[in-house]
Amino acid sequence: MRVSVDEIRTQSRLALENAGATPWVAESVANAVAHAEAHGNVICGLYYLESYCVQLRSGRVKGDVEPVVSQPSPAAVLSDAGFGFAQAAFARGLPTALETAQSQGIAIFSVAHAHTCTSLGYFTEQIARAGMIAIGATNASAIVAPPGGARRTLGTNPFAFSVPGPDGLALHYDSSTSAVALGKITMAKAAGESIPEGWAVDADGQPTTDPEAALKGSLVSAAGYKGWGLGLLVEVLASALTGSVSSRDVVGLKVAEGKPHDLGQTYILVRTDVFASDFADKLADLQEAVAADPVARLPGAGRAPMSEIDVPDALWTLTQSLAA
Repeated sequence: MRVSVDEIRTQSRLALENAGATPWVAESVANAVAHAEAHGNVICGLYYLESYCVQLRSGRVKGDVEPVVSQPSPAAVLSDAGFGFAQAAFARGLPTALETAQSQGIAIFSVAHAHTCTSLGYFTEQIARAGMIAIGATNASAIVAPPGGARRTLGTNPFAFSVPGPDGLALHYDSSTSAVALGKITMAKAAGESIPEGWAVDADGQPTTDPEAALKGSLVSAAGYKGWGLGLLVEVLASALTGSVSSRDVVGLKVAEGKPHDLGQTYILVRTDVFASDFADKLADLQEAVAADPVARLPGAGRAPMSEIDVPDALWTLTQSLAA
């Protein structure tokens, strides 16, 4: 089914409202769903909509809460989601965070006690489009074992950054610190496909290409100890710093009922001219150096939103039923 992104946004908003979200909250989440689909990020788009609606109805996520924004120190901004959607809490806190970074040169902006934010880069992109360098971190339910181990300890724990340029985003990077996003494992299982070796281990800690065995076991970190170390830093920034839950204490993100996700996110916003006046020149030099190598590319290069996308028939039928 060929569907416009505007229609995806509209149907997602209606579905969320039907499930109990207030209009402004539904709109903030629907915008994120549409943005993910427009950029080919199917795991964070309509794939999550049914789960949002089911958990709204079960009370696992609150759709009518007003986030509380505070400023505990001159360069720090906190938006308490109150077990509501991360997208709504971010939207409420972002103006204050941007004003703070503008006046202080740098700001740290955290969202606490939130539902999963799905695509972390969706948020860093908004900061960069406002003219700031943006670094982001968030955690998720535990699914990653330490190198050589078999015990789930960390979530996929995404890390993202976005850098503004003269014509939009100069750099945009968004990746889990695990070897792969969990959604790719579940999608492979649903399609009856195997997964590449190096993505996961089974319950005994042995490498596996069977998605079902992987889901009973653990994912592995990207680049071994390197990804593991970055995942640990993300856990500190997302959980310990914000007072939100650790990955080990989160029930599966798409489980219908249970305790709220209670996840955290932390963003660092930096004004590009806080130290030097030639930021744009240095950035252009970097871009030229990468472009000089025919096989290299900058993260986010050539990234452009689509206005229409192909949606599987069954998924679009489900979306329409949720919106009806």
